[in-house]
Amino acid sequence: MSVDTNTVKRVAKLARIRVSDDDATRMTGELNAILGFVEQLDEVNIEGVEPLTSVVEQTMKKRADGITDGSKASDIIRNAPASEDNFFMVPKVVE
Repeated sequence: MSVDTNTVKRVAKLARIRVSDDDATRMTGELNAILGFVEQLDEVNIEGVEPLTSVVEQTMKKRADGITDGSKASDIIRNAPASEDNFFMVPKVVE
């Protein structure tokens, strides 16, 4: 795949980035080099290679899935300007 200056300008416009003609010409060469490297990756044989989420083998840390009330109602309600029975009191906005 090859990128020309019109493509660079179009992508810059879509990304809402102002790019001068000189910058677009320079970026064309840089993007073509990047895409050339990505095309080289297609040549790598990945037959039988398992997909990885990390290069380090690790298991996900899990916590017990239990239902609680959070035990924080009194701490949270303390920040409210007005409260009643652990509920926030707000002014009436609809009549």
